[in-house]
Amino acid sequence: MHVGFGPLFQNPENELSDLEVYQQELRLADLAEPLGFDSVWSVEHHFTDYTMCPDVIQFLSYMAGRTTRLKLGSMVVVLPWHDPVRVAEQVAMLDNMSGGRMILGVGRGLGRVEFGGFRVDMNESRARFDEYAALILTGLERGYLEFEGEFIRQPRRDIRPAPFRSFKGRTFAAAVSPDSIPVAARIGAGLLVIPQKPWPDVAKDFELYRQVWSETWATPPAKPLMGGFCFVDRDPARAKDMALRYIGRYYHTVMKHYEMTAGHFAETKGYEYYSKLHKYIDRHGKDGAAEAFADLMPWGTPDQVLEKLHTIRGVIDMKGMMCHFAYAGMPYTEAERNMRLWAEAVLPELKRWDTEPFAEPAPLSLGREPVLAT
Repeated sequence: MHVGFGPLFQNPENELSDLEVYQQELRLADLAEPLGFDSVWSVEHHFTDYTMCPDVIQFLSYMAGRTTRLKLGSMVVVLPWHDPVRVAEQVAMLDNMSGGRMILGVGRGLGRVEFGGFRVDMNESRARFDEYAALILTGLERGYLEFEGEFIRQPRRDIRPAPFRSFKGRTFAAAVSPDSIPVAARIGAGLLVIPQKPWPDVAKDFELYRQVWSETWATPPAKPLMGGFCFVDRDPARAKDMALRYIGRYYHTVMKHYEMTAGHFAETKGYEYYSKLHKYIDRHGKDGAAEAFADLMPWGTPDQVLEKLHTIRGVIDMKGMMCHFAYAGMPYTEAERNMRLWAEAVLPELKRWDTEPFAEPAPLSLGREPVLAT
C-alpha cells in the first residue's frame, strides 16, 4: 500500500511563531523520504491559524527539489479560489520539474472566511468548481486551455511547459458531502477520503460513486486514497490518552475555522449537507463531536493501528493513505516520535498489503501547433 506524509502547518491559538511552525514542519517533511514514506502532501488554507499552507503547489515544488523519489500530492487545491489557467500552468510546471511525480487533488472549499477573503460567493462554489475542473483536467490532457462557460470564457492558449504525461489515474477529488460524490466520478477523479462520518455512511457514498462512474466511463476508477490523523505508541493507555487529546483538539480547530455552529450552511447553496453537522454538534456537544471524530482515526499501539486500518480497508479498499503526525499544538518532539514509531512498526506491514499501485502515467503525444495571440 502507498503511504504518504502530510504536514499541516497548524498553529492553534498562535502558541508559536509562524516561522517556528514552518521550521519544524519542514524538518519533519525532510524525514519522509529517508523514513520510507512514498509521498508528501499538504492542504490549502488561508487567513487563520487552522493550517498555514496558502500555496500547496509552491510547497510541493520546494519538496520536489529536496527529494528524489517521493510523489508530490495536493490535498487539495481549492479550485474556486484560483484562476484555473494559472493552476493548470503550475501543475504542468511542477510535473515537468519533478519528472512526473505530482498527484493532483482538487476540491471546492468550505471555509466562509476564505471565500470572503478571496471575494468569491460561496453560493457559486459548485458551479465554479465544475467549470474550473473541466478546463484544467481537459487542458492537462490535450496541452491547451479553451472553454466557454458561465464563469470562464477562455480563448485557446497552450500550456507551457507542456504536460508530458497524462493525469488520468493520478487525479483525486475530496468528497465529504453526498453532492460531491457524483461530481468526482463525472470528472474522472478518484476519491480522496477525509474521514468525517461513520464508515457505513462512507460505504454508501462509494456505491453512488461507482454507479455514476460506470455510467460515465468505460474503464474502472482508481482505488481511493485516505487521509488520517495518526497516533501510535507502544503503551495502549498512553496512545488512547494522547490520541483523544490531540485528535480531539484538532477537531475543535475544524469547528472553529469552518464556523460549524454558525448556522450559515443551511442558507448557502451547495452546502446544505453541512447543516446536518451543525445539528449533530448541537446534540452531542463540541467535545462529543470531537471524540467521535477521533474514534474514526487510526491510533493505538502498532497492532491496534493495523487492525483499525484493516477494518477501514474492508470498507473503502483504499490503495493508499496520507498520514498526519503533527497537529493541534502537539509538541514537535512528540510528533517526531509518533512519526518515527509509525515508520518503524506500522509502515513496513502496510507496504506488504497488496493493493493497486500508482500506475506510471501514460505519456502524452500532443502534436500541438502554437496558438499565437492576435
